[in-house]
Amino acid sequence: MKEQIKTYFARYVEFNDTEIDGIYSELKPRVFQKKEFLLEENTVCKHNYFIIKGVVRSYYMDEKGNEKITQFAIDNWWITNMESFIKETPSTQYLQALEETTVLYLSKETLEKLYSKYPKLERLFRIITENMLIANLRKSDIFLQMRSKERYTSFAEAVPDFIQRVPQYMIASYLEITPEYLSELRRNTK
Repeated sequence: MKEQIKTYFARYVEFNDTEIDGIYSELKPRVFQKKEFLLEENTVCKHNYFIIKGVVRSYYMDEKGNEKITQFAIDNWWITNMESFIKETPSTQYLQALEETTVLYLSKETLEKLYSKYPKLERLFRIITENMLIANLRKSDIFLQMRSKERYTSFAEAVPDFIQRVPQYMIASYLEITPEYLSELRRNTK
């Protein structure tokens, strides 16, 4: 797991082995079973999770009781409810494992301590946060302006791992199309 973290960090910022050892020593491992929640609505998000292996979804319930998926995360991605984590307020979303998921996690307090000890880590998380912001903006500004077929094609090309690992109805929710229409799109693109 330490090598996986080191390789991931190196994509953005170079850390020496002593820095990696110090940061890694503060990361706590945990395995979530399929359908287990990392976070539930109305609870404060206490952790930021790095997915070693697995799939997590972020979603909320709309006023009609329908699940609205806002994000997926797979191996080598960080996931948290950023607002709840930073502001220490109750979450409006759920984080749920879609398959057995192994994570390394850290608390806000630990992260702040690590920022002080390893300033490059703050730069790393700034870059990660900027990338997440860009992805969210892309989804809302461009992705949702596309026609349904273009959304599916774009999603399938950008993250092909999800197509095999995530149930079709969840992909449909994320793309804001019906499961039936997604099934038709998948048939026609084979």
